[in-house]
Amino acid sequence: MSASTGPVGVGFIGVGVISDTYLEHLGSFPDVDVLVLGDLDTDRARSQAEKHGIPAWGTAQDVLDHPGVQVVVNLTIPAVHAEISASAIAAGKHVWTEKPLGLDRESTSALLKAADEAGLRVGCAPDTVLGPGVQTAKREIAKGTIGRPLFAQTSMQYQGPEVFHPNPGFLFAKGAGPLLDIGPYYFTTLVSLFGTVEKVAAVGLKAKEERAIQVGPNAGETFPVEVPSTISVLTQFEAGQTGTSLVSFDSPLARQGVVEIHGTEGSLVVPDPNMFEGRIAYVKPFDSFGEQPPEQEWIEVPQEGVVAGRGTGLLDMVRAIAEGRPHVASGELGYHVLDVMLSAEESAASGEFVTVNSSVGEVPLVQEGFDPFASTL
Repeated sequence: MSASTGPVGVGFIGVGVISDTYLEHLGSFPDVDVLVLGDLDTDRARSQAEKHGIPAWGTAQDVLDHPGVQVVVNLTIPAVHAEISASAIAAGKHVWTEKPLGLDRESTSALLKAADEAGLRVGCAPDTVLGPGVQTAKREIAKGTIGRPLFAQTSMQYQGPEVFHPNPGFLFAKGAGPLLDIGPYYFTTLVSLFGTVEKVAAVGLKAKEERAIQVGPNAGETFPVEVPSTISVLTQFEAGQTGTSLVSFDSPLARQGVVEIHGTEGSLVVPDPNMFEGRIAYVKPFDSFGEQPPEQEWIEVPQEGVVAGRGTGLLDMVRAIAEGRPHVASGELGYHVLDVMLSAEESAASGEFVTVNSSVGEVPLVQEGFDPFASTL
């Protein structure tokens, strides 16, 4: 970014459904200014620009050519995430991309190398880990509230997106499934808390080879299931902790947002990693009990920090660039989470433990007093 002060110019490539929440939140942050929207469907780009008061619209190339754009927000489909982000880097722009960073190790590692050589930043969703929920829980663990963390359990399970999504086929295609679609929220949270994953083991299954759309104009049409629709992942962290994680599109019982951290001196409930806030509470171990254990007392932990929403990670990145510090939701973190998930896919296919070859440095905490709605640049 230039040394000039004032809001950082932002352009979007891809203006699908998720662009609404990004545009709403970024529009409330004084440190960023959305200047242009680009999409394959320029009429859709124009409609979104008019809806959110953005001054310009056009194609992806129009965004890359815009002289005021310093950061590109990549909201395209996962299959072209790495390609579009690489184009932005080549155009001299920093990148914030939706998850996952890409769909393979080769293109995503090349993207990060190109950004590093160009002196540019890459940030990657999910940025829910910057919310007061996960951040408060992380600080509580660092304080020693539950002693030494030993293991984690996470779960996200329900009967699948075809019950509400009018075109769900892509969510069961290669590069998606519950692992790559929902897994980033859970594994980003675990890596943020524990650090590098050393190895993984996984088992998966398909409940059906074909599924049917349940809602909308295409209800009744079938589509193929290309990847496991249920997968259980065992993670071994470099620091010694372990984790068990279930992600499923096959469960009649709906249960999501389960993140529990168990330590030597207590067990901590962390909020749903798909949200920026939520309940944080812990229990302490019993000293002793008789024939029946008494009911455990939950100790509630008040959240600390300001709740903003999607785009908080981008805001942290532009402030970090100006301040010369690392940003939280980094490309390095996004790559390691992708590597963990691809390794889990490989383990499920081979039936063996898979070593995760990437690593990530300590994921920084959000700075105390971080206020998305303040003007700081």
